[in-house]
Amino acid sequence: MTFDPQNPYNDLPTLPPAVDLESKSVLKQAIAANKALAELKGAGELVPNQAVLIQSIGLQEAKLSSEIENIVTTNDELYRACANKGAKTDPHTIEVLSYNDALWYGFDAIKNQNRTLTTNLYEELFQQIKQSKAGVRKTPGTKLATSSGKVIYTPPEGETVLRNKLANLERFIYAEDGLDPLVKLAVVHYQFEAIHPFTDGNGRTGRILNILFLVEQGLLDIPILYLSRYIIENKEAYYTGLRDITEQGDWESWILYMLEAVEQTARETREKILAIRDLMNNDIEKVKKELPKIYSKDLLELLYHQPYCKIRFLEEAGIAQRQTASHYLKELARIGVLNAFKLGREVYYINEKFLDLLVK
Repeated sequence: MTFDPQNPYNDLPTLPPAVDLESKSVLKQAIAANKALAELKGAGELVPNQAVLIQSIGLQEAKLSSEIENIVTTNDELYRACANKGAKTDPHTIEVLSYNDALWYGFDAIKNQNRTLTTNLYEELFQQIKQSKAGVRKTPGTKLATSSGKVIYTPPEGETVLRNKLANLERFIYAEDGLDPLVKLAVVHYQFEAIHPFTDGNGRTGRILNILFLVEQGLLDIPILYLSRYIIENKEAYYTGLRDITEQGDWESWILYMLEAVEQTARETREKILAIRDLMNNDIEKVKKELPKIYSKDLLELLYHQPYCKIRFLEEAGIAQRQTASHYLKELARIGVLNAFKLGREVYYINEKFLDLLVK
């Protein structure tokens, strides 16, 4: 078997790899990563309404995961578009929102519908991300190249070949082989990206599979660990790690990279969750003290679903009718919990301290 970047890699080895995946270095790092993940899982339980974390942190992941694929939007545009349900925004922001929809589609499938990680689900996630009816690639021509145009990888071709390799991936995911789940996660991520089953959106689909795998394995209750920021900050090592498996069979370096990504991201996300909780508690005490007549638990939690709030949000949540909702938001802006921002005829009330925490 030889690898030639110019030719379809139909000889991509099936799983499991014919190497020892759990070296001493890997097992040591796996212990640290699992510990950090368990602490993150516990931190998620400290926030009374977990929907706060799911929506706000998930939307940041949608932005960063899309950014890896050069689909770039600003935080301002993204949160305004989310507040407006995608209306009157640019194509890149719409694509980020579609990624976010795919993330929650997959989470619901795993958590509430008891579905498993299969080719059918991968195709559905891809279709959500790309707003397309396409599925596994049927035509040749997909190649991965550098910015200068040099081809560095040509994934397998032929729908039957791709579906067979995806079926093997599924068997590996559910094999009772005793592998640490985080080690398995690293292997699964490489293999999915190497199969590259779709014409586009493979990276984003693969990163959604990461979080669904962690939830399915019981390592997290809610989808709050996202590796996209770590990948952006360590992008060269990410792509080098993938290539080194393909070209040299170097699994250990790649697995260590992924385990370190999980550990560092879990620690950073835990700190962020605790900071969000503290900020929420401070705002609760401030509103109770300065605006006791308008304070309610539902109102304060709504301000943390996402950083941009509108009068309509209070109406839809059944908190207040339009005129009263407007009064509430103006009062919250008056005491500094929110900042009012007018764009055209629309007024947004921005939770700027919360936004700062999300984008750090």
